[in-house]
Amino acid sequence: MIQGFQSLFKIPELKQRILFTLFILVVYRIGGHMPIPGINSEALIAFFDEASQGRGLLSLYDLFAGGAFRRATIFALGIMPYISASIIIQLLGAVVPYFQKLQKEGPEGQKKITQYTRYGTLLISTLQAYGVAVFLENIPSTNLGLLVVPDPGWSFRILTLITLGAGTILIMWLGEQITERGIGNGISLIIFIGIVATFPNAVLDEFQQIVSGNRAILVEVILMGVMALTIAAVVALTQGTRKIPVQYAKRVVGRKVYGGQSTHIPLKVNTAGVMPIIFAQSIMFVPQTVLNFFPNNDFMSQMSRYFDYQSIVYWIIFGLLIVFFTYFYTAIAFNPVDVADNMKKHGGFIPGVRPGKKTAEFIDNILTRITLPGSIGLAIVAVFPYIITKFVNVSFSFASFFGGTSLLIIVGVALDTLQQLESHLLMRHYDGFMKSGKVKGRRRF
Repeated sequence: MIQGFQSLFKIPELKQRILFTLFILVVYRIGGHMPIPGINSEALIAFFDEASQGRGLLSLYDLFAGGAFRRATIFALGIMPYISASIIIQLLGAVVPYFQKLQKEGPEGQKKITQYTRYGTLLISTLQAYGVAVFLENIPSTNLGLLVVPDPGWSFRILTLITLGAGTILIMWLGEQITERGIGNGISLIIFIGIVATFPNAVLDEFQQIVSGNRAILVEVILMGVMALTIAAVVALTQGTRKIPVQYAKRVVGRKVYGGQSTHIPLKVNTAGVMPIIFAQSIMFVPQTVLNFFPNNDFMSQMSRYFDYQSIVYWIIFGLLIVFFTYFYTAIAFNPVDVADNMKKHGGFIPGVRPGKKTAEFIDNILTRITLPGSIGLAIVAVFPYIITKFVNVSFSFASFFGGTSLLIIVGVALDTLQQLESHLLMRHYDGFMKSGKVKGRRRF
């Protein structure tokens, strides 16, 4: 593995891609420390520490933004408006004929879809920015008598709209640059680096718990063991594959014989990867954003309790959304009809199954069956931090690494990036990271 990492910088093109990716991520982290004008950052951090205690939905949003929301920086909205816009466009592609036509037009149609996604990102970020501005203005003074927004009003709101909207568009552009000129998926890597940036502080908080005597060392060792088992379970869930045997008939073309070989179709237990978690999480941000528009409404205040991070209703809805988006994204990423048609064209068949429609139905049936335990597994892992915080007094930032969205994104993005690096190395006849020669990351069909 060490030799594999050393080989990364022996390939000029790959070296350039890696350095470019690191440069973009550094720019993103720098922007995550540039505050919005008109904000008292100390008062905002004190509010998070005193009121939410690191467990509220706002802290969850702050986790995706890499701590930028807690500091009220220009990147406070993170990449979530772009994710939300992508979800809406994909849903429209399933029900609106115009978007269905665009999806089938190839590169030109994809350009238009990307353009609409950008427009949607700007609209959603504007709405969320206004909600954030209203929320910041209505934060009560801290114990030190400090106000988060010393001079509230429309001037502050308009400035916040412009700043946060421009910050979201810049993040979207940075992610696109990584995807085109760097290594890995840019949007996923931006979320990944934002989550990983909070890990050192989470570990430091746990160390202080031991030093202060609030938690025994044995309990901490058990927690580390639970974390290791959870990571192993997430890796197994991400790598799990159901192989469908496929045989190809022999064909004689001239003096050459083609086909006659046996292979398989690898169906992932978690074909959708980490996307259902991101989709479900972005949807769960919407109610809280809408509720921020009505801070003094009694009905809205009552509804906000149901969508609070500590509410069981929040986690039930979150788990159901994960199951739904797992099936939804799997249907988009893998088309059994296309796979069956390609097999039929090349003389391939599944033993005991007729080619064509029957093959597509057979593959779809298996895919539906293995997606169910995969989606339930994703939901269980996603709600595991809630279970940890109920039985063990740990901070949200540390509990998020026991499972949930954070761990799933970290494992999924890390495997995807390693797979791309592995592909570059093997394509240029270098040894990979593993002796087996392959890193089994998620595949895109």
